[in-house]
Amino acid sequence: MPQLSESDVITGVYIVQPDMHGDERGRFIETYRRSWFPLGREMVQGNRSDKTAGTVVGLHYHLHQADYWLVPRGTARVVLHDLREGSPTDGATEVLEIGEADSRGVFIPPGVAHGFAAVTDMMITYLVDSYYNPDDELGVAWDDPAIGADWGVADPVLSARDQANPRRADIPAGRRPYAGLRR
Repeated sequence: MPQLSESDVITGVYIVQPDMHGDERGRFIETYRRSWFPLGREMVQGNRSDKTAGTVVGLHYHLHQADYWLVPRGTARVVLHDLREGSPTDGATEVLEIGEADSRGVFIPPGVAHGFAAVTDMMITYLVDSYYNPDDELGVAWDDPAIGADWGVADPVLSARDQANPRRADIPAGRRPYAGLRR
Protein backbone atom coordinates (compact mmCIF):
# COMPACT_ATOMS: atom_id res chain seq x y z
CA MET A 1 0.00 0.00 0.00
CA PRO A 2 1.46 3.39 -0.95
CA GLN A 3 1.94 6.20 1.52
CA LEU A 4 -0.89 8.67 1.02
CA SER A 5 -0.90 12.02 2.78
CA GLU A 6 -3.14 15.03 2.55
CA SER A 7 -1.23 18.25 2.13
CA ASP A 8 -0.83 20.21 5.34
CA VAL A 9 -0.92 23.39 3.22
CA ILE A 10 -3.95 22.92 0.91
CA THR A 11 -7.03 20.92 1.91
CA GLY A 12 -7.98 18.17 -0.55
CA VAL A 13 -4.56 17.91 -2.22
CA TYR A 14 -3.05 14.44 -1.77
CA ILE A 15 0.52 13.33 -2.33
CA VAL A 16 1.12 9.65 -3.08
CA GLN A 17 4.43 7.93 -2.43
CA PRO A 18 3.88 4.64 -4.25
CA ASP A 19 5.42 1.29 -3.44
CA MET A 20 8.24 0.53 -5.84
CA HIS A 21 9.47 -2.95 -6.65
CA GLY A 22 12.56 -3.64 -8.68
CA ASP A 23 15.49 -5.82 -9.49
CA GLU A 24 18.17 -6.02 -12.17
CA ARG A 25 15.41 -6.04 -14.84
CA GLY A 26 13.99 -2.66 -13.83
CA ARG A 27 11.18 -1.52 -11.55
CA PHE A 28 7.42 -1.73 -11.17
CA ILE A 29 5.27 1.02 -9.64
CA GLU A 30 1.50 1.08 -9.17
CA THR A 31 0.87 4.77 -9.86
CA TYR A 32 -2.86 5.31 -9.31
CA ARG A 33 -5.98 3.86 -7.70
CA ARG A 34 -9.23 5.75 -7.36
CA SER A 35 -9.77 4.19 -3.94
CA TRP A 36 -6.71 6.03 -2.59
CA PHE A 37 -8.55 9.36 -2.65
CA PRO A 38 -11.55 10.44 -0.58
CA LEU A 39 -14.30 11.52 -2.97
CA GLY A 40 -12.23 10.18 -5.86
CA ARG A 41 -14.11 9.80 -9.11
CA GLU A 42 -13.36 7.73 -12.15
CA MET A 43 -10.58 9.21 -14.23
CA VAL A 44 -11.87 9.34 -17.80
CA GLN A 45 -8.99 10.80 -19.81
CA GLY A 46 -5.22 10.42 -19.71
CA ASN A 47 -2.78 12.96 -21.15
CA ARG A 48 0.98 13.26 -21.58
CA SER A 49 3.10 16.35 -22.07
CA ASP A 50 6.84 16.55 -22.75
CA LYS A 51 8.57 19.80 -21.73
CA THR A 52 12.10 21.15 -21.98
CA ALA A 53 13.96 22.50 -18.96
CA GLY A 54 12.94 26.07 -18.15
CA THR A 55 9.34 25.75 -19.35
CA VAL A 56 6.61 27.01 -17.02
CA VAL A 57 3.04 25.78 -17.47
CA GLY A 58 0.17 27.43 -15.59
CA LEU A 59 -1.32 28.37 -13.43
CA HIS A 60 -4.46 26.57 -14.61
CA TYR A 61 -7.59 25.68 -12.68
CA HIS A 62 -10.95 24.05 -13.20
CA LEU A 63 -14.32 24.54 -11.55
CA HIS A 64 -15.32 20.90 -12.05
CA GLN A 65 -12.29 18.78 -12.93
CA ALA A 66 -9.76 17.02 -10.70
CA ASP A 67 -6.28 16.08 -11.96
CA TYR A 68 -3.78 13.42 -10.94
CA TRP A 69 -0.17 14.18 -11.95
CA LEU A 70 2.85 11.94 -12.26
CA VAL A 71 6.30 12.76 -13.68
CA PRO A 72 7.84 9.48 -14.93
CA ARG A 73 10.83 11.21 -16.58
CA GLY A 74 12.74 14.22 -15.29
CA THR A 75 11.78 16.60 -12.49
CA ALA A 76 9.02 19.17 -12.14
CA ARG A 77 8.55 21.90 -9.55
CA VAL A 78 4.80 21.86 -8.95
CA VAL A 79 3.01 25.01 -7.77
CA LEU A 80 -0.47 24.73 -6.25
CA HIS A 81 -2.64 27.62 -5.09
CA ASP A 82 -6.05 27.34 -3.41
CA LEU A 83 -8.57 29.61 -5.16
CA ARG A 84 -11.65 28.08 -3.52
CA GLU A 85 -13.75 30.68 -1.73
CA GLY A 86 -14.81 29.27 1.63
CA SER A 87 -11.97 26.74 1.74
CA PRO A 88 -10.06 26.68 5.04
CA THR A 89 -6.88 27.03 2.97
CA ASP A 90 -8.12 29.71 0.51
CA GLY A 91 -5.08 31.73 -0.60
CA ALA A 92 -2.49 29.10 0.41
CA THR A 93 0.36 28.27 -1.98
CA GLU A 94 2.35 25.04 -1.96
CA VAL A 95 5.48 24.22 -3.93
CA LEU A 96 6.91 20.71 -4.22
CA GLU A 97 9.15 18.78 -6.57
CA ILE A 98 8.10 15.48 -8.08
CA GLY A 99 9.84 13.30 -10.59
CA GLU A 100 11.29 10.02 -11.61
CA ALA A 101 13.56 9.83 -8.57
CA ASP A 102 10.67 9.45 -6.11
CA SER A 103 7.70 8.68 -8.42
CA ARG A 104 5.31 10.67 -6.23
CA GLY A 105 1.90 11.52 -7.64
CA VAL A 106 -0.25 14.55 -6.80
CA PHE A 107 -4.07 14.61 -6.70
CA ILE A 108 -5.39 18.14 -7.35
CA PRO A 109 -9.06 18.85 -6.59
CA PRO A 110 -11.23 21.30 -8.56
CA GLY A 111 -10.58 24.93 -7.63
CA VAL A 112 -6.89 24.48 -6.84
CA ALA A 113 -4.74 26.29 -9.40
CA HIS A 114 -1.86 24.16 -10.61
CA GLY A 115 1.22 24.59 -12.71
CA PHE A 116 4.76 23.35 -12.99
CA ALA A 117 8.24 24.38 -14.00
CA ALA A 118 10.37 21.87 -15.87
CA VAL A 119 13.48 21.65 -13.69
CA THR A 120 14.92 19.24 -16.25
CA ASP A 121 13.66 17.99 -19.58
CA MET A 122 10.64 16.02 -18.45
CA MET A 123 7.48 14.13 -19.22
CA ILE A 124 4.31 14.58 -17.17
CA THR A 125 1.32 12.29 -17.38
CA TYR A 126 -1.98 13.33 -15.95
CA LEU A 127 -5.36 11.76 -15.49
CA VAL A 128 -8.52 13.85 -15.32
CA ASP A 129 -12.02 13.01 -14.10
CA SER A 130 -13.82 15.00 -16.82
CA TYR A 131 -13.43 15.09 -20.58
CA TYR A 132 -11.82 18.21 -22.03
CA ASN A 133 -14.18 21.16 -21.75
CA PRO A 134 -12.86 24.55 -22.95
CA ASP A 135 -15.33 26.34 -20.64
CA ASP A 136 -13.61 24.71 -17.64
CA GLU A 137 -10.06 25.62 -18.73
CA LEU A 138 -9.26 28.68 -16.61
CA GLY A 139 -6.08 30.37 -15.49
CA VAL A 140 -4.49 32.78 -13.07
CA ALA A 141 -1.17 34.65 -13.54
CA TRP A 142 1.82 32.45 -12.81
CA ASP A 143 3.79 35.43 -11.47
CA ASP A 144 1.02 37.03 -9.36
CA PRO A 145 2.67 38.46 -6.20
CA ALA A 146 -0.49 37.53 -4.25
CA ILE A 147 0.32 33.88 -5.01
CA GLY A 148 4.03 34.29 -4.31
CA ALA A 149 5.27 31.13 -6.03
CA ASP A 150 8.97 30.34 -6.32
CA TRP A 151 9.18 28.60 -9.68
CA GLY A 152 12.94 28.07 -9.48
CA VAL A 153 13.42 29.12 -13.12
CA ALA A 154 15.51 32.17 -14.01
CA ASP A 155 14.20 32.79 -17.54
CA PRO A 156 10.88 30.90 -17.93
CA VAL A 157 9.39 29.96 -21.29
CA LEU A 158 5.59 30.33 -21.25
CA SER A 159 2.74 29.93 -23.72
CA ALA A 160 0.82 33.01 -24.89
CA ARG A 161 -2.21 31.69 -22.96
CA ASP A 162 -0.27 31.51 -19.69
CA GLN A 163 1.23 34.97 -20.21
CA ALA A 164 -2.29 36.42 -20.59
CA ASN A 165 -3.90 34.90 -17.47
CA PRO A 166 -5.37 37.47 -15.03
CA ARG A 167 -4.08 38.10 -11.53
CA ARG A 168 -6.02 36.47 -8.72
CA ALA A 169 -7.69 39.77 -7.79
CA ASP A 170 -8.85 40.20 -11.40
CA ILE A 171 -10.54 36.82 -11.91
CA PRO A 172 -13.97 37.66 -13.35
CA ALA A 173 -17.08 37.16 -11.24
CA GLY A 174 -18.40 33.63 -11.53
CA ARG A 175 -15.00 32.23 -12.55
CA ARG A 176 -13.65 31.86 -9.03
CA PRO A 177 -14.34 28.45 -7.53
CA TYR A 178 -15.87 27.90 -4.13
CA ALA A 179 -15.23 25.10 -1.68
CA GLY A 180 -17.28 22.00 -2.32
CA LEU A 181 -18.06 22.80 -5.96
CA ARG A 182 -18.32 19.68 -8.10
CA ARG A 183 -20.54 18.78 -11.02
